[in-house]
Amino acid sequence: MAGDFLGVSRSALGRTWRARPAASSTVQTIQRAESLSEPLARAIASRGVSAEQVEDYLRPTLRRQFPDPSSFQDMDEAARALIDALVAEANVWVLADYDVDGGSSAALLVRWFRAMGRELSIYVPDRLKEGYGPSRLAFDRMKAAGADLVVTVDCGAAAYEALEAAADQELEVVVIDHHLMRGPPPRARAVVNPNRPDDTSGQGNLAAAGVVFVLLAALNREARQRSLFDTREPPDIRQWLDLAAMGAICDVTALTGFNRALASLGLKTMSQWQNPGLKALMAVAQSELTEATPFHAGFVLGPRINAGGRIGKSDLGARLLSSDDPDELIELATELDQLNSQRREVEKGITEAAADQVERASNFDPGAPVLLVAGEGWHPGVIGVVAGRLKERWRRPVVVVGLDSAVGVGKGSGRSIPGVNLGRAVQEAFDEGLLLAGGGHAMAAGLTVRADAVPELRAFLEARLAREAEVAIEQDALEIDVLSTARAADRTLYESFQVLAPFGPGNPEPTYVLAGVTVRDARVLNNGHVSCRLADADGAQVRAIAWRAAETEVGKALLSGGGALDVAGLLKPDDWNGRRGVQFEIMDVHDPRRAV
Repeated sequence: MAGDFLGVSRSALGRTWRARPAASSTVQTIQRAESLSEPLARAIASRGVSAEQVEDYLRPTLRRQFPDPSSFQDMDEAARALIDALVAEANVWVLADYDVDGGSSAALLVRWFRAMGRELSIYVPDRLKEGYGPSRLAFDRMKAAGADLVVTVDCGAAAYEALEAAADQELEVVVIDHHLMRGPPPRARAVVNPNRPDDTSGQGNLAAAGVVFVLLAALNREARQRSLFDTREPPDIRQWLDLAAMGAICDVTALTGFNRALASLGLKTMSQWQNPGLKALMAVAQSELTEATPFHAGFVLGPRINAGGRIGKSDLGARLLSSDDPDELIELATELDQLNSQRREVEKGITEAAADQVERASNFDPGAPVLLVAGEGWHPGVIGVVAGRLKERWRRPVVVVGLDSAVGVGKGSGRSIPGVNLGRAVQEAFDEGLLLAGGGHAMAAGLTVRADAVPELRAFLEARLAREAEVAIEQDALEIDVLSTARAADRTLYESFQVLAPFGPGNPEPTYVLAGVTVRDARVLNNGHVSCRLADADGAQVRAIAWRAAETEVGKALLSGGGALDVAGLLKPDDWNGRRGVQFEIMDVHDPRRAV
């Protein structure tokens, strides 16, 4: 099928280019109402924003967009349970997942209770020894430590057996989660999850930190009703918006509606750098305390917070985000930074080994509907990241399995592409007896498999996903927002489109095309990056780079020294040495001289 943008149906990456669709009537209404350029109004409309929603999209506020906490199933009961515990001076623990969302969620609760004069204890299961989420062992340990109430955050919605064990020993549990649920809620005093089958809040795109942020509003309301604020001011939860934003951005949730407001307003709060843990991490990362962006959350702070759960101590991130002790903060931030450096090295080695497996055509077919690679000793804490990198490289679902020959078992993690429900296929593999454990959602899945069953699992997934993958790959297209020139691709153009920020799923970063540009001074940098300049026919130029592209078809096209190319990519700020320019991040190229 011919592409509708510059007629490109097959780029260097084999993709169709098409204009991101938008209704002309909506574009015109937004353009007139906001006095915007047509391309900018079109970009807003193409992100599913109606004329009635444009005010909230461009100028989000909590006052207009905050949902009624009572619209979440069990939210009022959760608030009652926590205020009951506060009034009774009960021993409350927070059991959190080991990633950024879990750590941010735990820190939100800890900071609210601290503002009310109480300290909470944090328990984060060890990724390798205990696995994901609550377990009988975890509840036994907290009960032995004197816990009266446990709040699970970013986990627990599927922990049926563990919660039964907690109930058997009269340990009260409140679950705050956001993961998909296949059935009724487990046994607990309250299960708050916008993805419960019976939840009517309409907030299923929230990360756990977003759900906890709404819980804080419910706690303030419940405490006010019980006259707890007659002699003290209620905690101002807006001061912790930065933690809600960390969860939303780092958990890669859809940045639409209220969730986008949390991310947008949270980044503004983060820019004040009042959270001592985030500030300490910025210091060890040697990053300036400038205006916070999704880059800071997702690529500077997030990986360091995650490093503890991936290859170190699982509770480091939650402790950092909830601590106010200067000495402890320096110690935690330094340890997380060091662990992140180790994580990068481990991840790099596994990525290279996994890519080598895929490229060895004698063993694997890179054209298969799903790629499954397995290696001895691959660290289970990073295989999900590796799967994501390979998915981006080959644009098809990828499952990476780390094998432990001592026990004959492999831990796997998978990442998928739009249109291919990997989690459902993994669940079916479990139902067929091919897995020891497995589950997930459309875009990601985790599994445990016997080492000798890996070939059978690969064949099963290939058969189950063949048709879905075929359709998804056929429909794979790069959606374009703006046609520009090298001369027009400047700081003014970049900044005009920043009204769309923050970017993420549901609100993608604008994609630009520079048509008929000549590649100059192309060279390969360390790690396979290709640097060059893109020039118009009149000589106007823009600096450009293609990340890790030297061995790809994009890199080969840039380095070939041929004629003019159409180049698609992103505009990024280039403030090195005070220049305040832009750099074009190349995503794909098309050679007009070749058949499309």
